[in-house]
Amino acid sequence: MTHQDFTELLWHKARELYRDMPWRNDTRPYYVLVSELMLQQTQVDRVIPKFQAFVARFPDEKVLAEAPLADVLRQWQGLGYNRRAKYLHQAAKAIVQLGEFPNDQEGLMTLPGVGKNTAGAIMAYAYNQPVVFIETNVRAVYIHHFFASSDQVDDKDIQLQLEQTIDHENPRQFYWALMDYGSWLKKQGIKPSRSRHYKKQAPLKGSIREVRGQIVAALSRTDMTDQELQHMLDADHRYQPAVEGLVNDGLVTVRNDRLHLTK
Repeated sequence: MTHQDFTELLWHKARELYRDMPWRNDTRPYYVLVSELMLQQTQVDRVIPKFQAFVARFPDEKVLAEAPLADVLRQWQGLGYNRRAKYLHQAAKAIVQLGEFPNDQEGLMTLPGVGKNTAGAIMAYAYNQPVVFIETNVRAVYIHHFFASSDQVDDKDIQLQLEQTIDHENPRQFYWALMDYGSWLKKQGIKPSRSRHYKKQAPLKGSIREVRGQIVAALSRTDMTDQELQHMLDADHRYQPAVEGLVNDGLVTVRNDRLHLTK
C-alpha cells in the first residue's frame, strides 16, 4: 500500500468510524490530560461516564490540586490502577505551581505520570501539533497495513511510517482517525500482538490488583483497623501484598492503628 492510498483510506475510515467523546468536543489541555491518564489500560466506554463525573467534581487543575487525594481516589473508583489518580493529582499540583499548563512535549514530560507518548498525545489533541507518538491502536493500524509479513515489529519501524503519513495540517483529526480505525480493527480480531512492545493486560480476577481495588473501595467509605478490613474482605494470600503496595504507593496511610485513604 502506498502512503497516499493509506491516507485516503484512513480519512474514509475517519468519517465512517468516528466516535463522539467529551474530550474531543472540548480539547482544553486539562481535559485531554485527564482523559489520557484514564484511558491508560481502560476502555473508552468505561472511561466516558467516569470522565464526565470527574471533571464535574474537579473542573480544572486548580480545583483538582486543592482537593484531598482521598477525594480524588473516591472519584476514581471503578477505573482501577489507582496510582494513575495519584499521578493526576500530583500533575495538577505541578501545573498550578508552574502557573500555566505546559505547551511543549518536554515540559509535559516533567508532569507525574506523563511519559513521551502521553505528552505526544496531549500535544496532538490539545495543541493540534504534529507530534509523533505510538500507542496500541496506532500499532494495530500500521502493523496491519505496512508489516503484514513481519513476525515482530519494532516501534522504530512504525515511527518511520507514521512520520511519512502524518497529516501536518490536521494532526488532531489524524490521530482521532487512527484511534477509531485501530479500535475497529482490534474488534475484528486484528491485534497489535506482533509488536515487540505489545503487553497483554493481566486478568483482574484473582489478581493482587483486584484486592487493591477492593481495599480502596472499602476505605473510601470509612477508615478501619487491619483486622476489620481483612474480615470485611474475607482476605486471602493477596491481602498483605495489596495493603503493603498501597501504603508504599502513598495511597493508603496507617494512623492510630487504622487504615485510611491518604488525605
